Amino acid sequence: MTDAYIFDAVRTPRGKGKADGSLHQITPVHLVGNLLDALRERNDLDTSKVDDLVLGCVTPVGEQGADIARTAVLYAGWDESVAGVTQSRFCASGLESVNLAATKVMSGQEDLVVAGGIESMSRWPMGTDGGAMAMDPRVNQLMGFAPQGVGADLIASLEGFSRADVDAFAVQSQQRAAKAQEAGYFDKTRVPVKDVNGLTVLDHDETIRGNTTVDKLGELKASFAQMGQMGFDATALRKYPTVERINHVHHAGNSSGIVDGAGLMLIGSKEMGEALGLKPRARIRQVAVSGSEPTIMLTGIAPACRKALKRAGMDAKNIDLWEINEAFAAVVMRAARDLGIEMDRVNVNGGSIAMGHPLGATGCIILGTLLDEMERTDKELGMASLCVGGGMGIATIIERTH
Repeated sequence: MTDAYIFDAVRTPRGKGKADGSLHQITPVHLVGNLLDALRERNDLDTSKVDDLVLGCVTPVGEQGADIARTAVLYAGWDESVAGVTQSRFCASGLESVNLAATKVMSGQEDLVVAGGIESMSRWPMGTDGGAMAMDPRVNQLMGFAPQGVGADLIASLEGFSRADVDAFAVQSQQRAAKAQEAGYFDKTRVPVKDVNGLTVLDHDETIRGNTTVDKLGELKASFAQMGQMGFDATALRKYPTVERINHVHHAGNSSGIVDGAGLMLIGSKEMGEALGLKPRARIRQVAVSGSEPTIMLTGIAPACRKALKRAGMDAKNIDLWEINEAFAAVVMRAARDLGIEMDRVNVNGGSIAMGHPLGATGCIILGTLLDEMERTDKELGMASLCVGGGMGIATIIERTH
C-alpha cells in the first residue's frame, strides 16, 4: 500500500446562505474555480500531473449539476487531462471526497488527486434534488423516516440534555470561532472569494456571532416541535418506546447554519510530491464509514470513529484533537460522551453552529481546520467525523509529518 499525504488545503469563507448573503451572487462553479486557482498558484502546480478532482455536492442540480467537478476543472483553465467526478454521501460528502482520493492514492491507481466539496445553499436550497427518502411515502414508512431536527431532539431527550445545555454548547462554539477568526487561525487555509472582475467579495466567515449568550438563545423558539406534531414525533417514539416524549430543544441558534462555501485538498503520494516539490503536511492514517439507525439518523459518529481507530490500532485517547461536525449541538455532545473524550479537545476553534455547514464541502473544510490547528499547537494526531443523513457516520484520522 502507498501512503496518501495532504499537501495543501484551501477553503472559501462561509457566506450566509440566503439572498442577502455575500456569496449569493457567486455561482457554485466560480467558488470552486477560485479554489482551484489558489491551489495552482500556492503550489506552482503543473495541473497536468493531477489525475482527478473528486467533489462532493449534496444538491447536484441546476448550476451544481452535470458533474460540476469536471466543469470546474475546465472553467479554471486546468489541463484538460484532469478528470472530474461529483459524488454525494449527504452531509459527509466533503470528507468522503478526501477519503476516496486517499484510497485512490493508497491503491496505487492514481498519484495526485484534488478532493473537496461545494454547496451554494442560497442558490440551491437543501432538498431541491428531492429523493425517495423524504418524498416517497412507502420509503418513509419502511425506514421510519423523521427529519434530522427531530432526531437531534430525540438524542437530547435520550441523553438528558436540556435546552440550557445545548444553548451553552452553541455559545461556546460562537465564542471559540470568534476568537479564532480574530486571532487569524483560519488565514492559512481560507482564501478570499473574488468575483469575475477580481474584486474581493468575502474574506471572513460571515455568520460568526461571538457576542451570543445563553439568554439571547433562550428567546428563540424550538424549530422542530411543529414537525414533531405532524407525526414525526410519533414515528420516532415507536422506535424508542422508552422515551415518554421528545423534548424539542434545537433551533437556529444551536444547529448548523445554512451557508454557501467550498473546500479543496491536494492529496497524493510521497513520490509525486517529491517530483513536484510539494511538502507533505499530514498523512492520512485511516478512513471509515458506518451505517446507523436511520430514524434517529445522527448517531453514526462514534461507530465510524471506533471503526477507524480499530483499523489504525488506536484508542480515542490517542487522538490529540477532534473535529466533529456541529450538525446540532446534541449530536456532538452525544458523540463526545460515547467516545469518552473531553470537550477541550473537540472543535477548539468553533464549528458549524458558528460558521455554518455548506453540506457538500464541510467535511473537507473541518479536516483543513483540524490540520491547521494541529500545526499551530504542535499536535500529532487528529480525527474528523460527521454524522450523515440516512443514518451513517464517517471518520478520518490524520497524522502530521515533519
